[in-house]
Amino acid sequence: MGHAHYQACIDACQACAEACDHCAAECRKEPNPGRMARCIALDIDCAAFCRLAAEFMMRNSELVDLICEDCAEICHMCAEECQQHEMGHCQQCAEACRACAEKCLSMTA
Repeated sequence: MGHAHYQACIDACQACAEACDHCAAECRKEPNPGRMARCIALDIDCAAFCRLAAEFMMRNSELVDLICEDCAEICHMCAEECQQHEMGHCQQCAEACRACAEKCLSMTA
């Protein structure tokens, strides 16, 4: 069986990873990037985990349910952090994280 039934979630994971990468890069450019340390760290972790989840889905791994459940939790954490910051890139990241979490949870149902 191929990974076509995972495609919407793979796309959401890849979009989230890109949004997190962008957010982390922009947060580092802030006048006081130290106050953005948690946001940057969660962005990096979330991006890495989203890429991992996409890889597992592309391989149709038997562990997809576990990986997607964890990915959704990490995305929620990142979204909550980003939502606290007023910058557009943080708000866009939070939105991408929430969309990814929703798609990941739909894979575990």
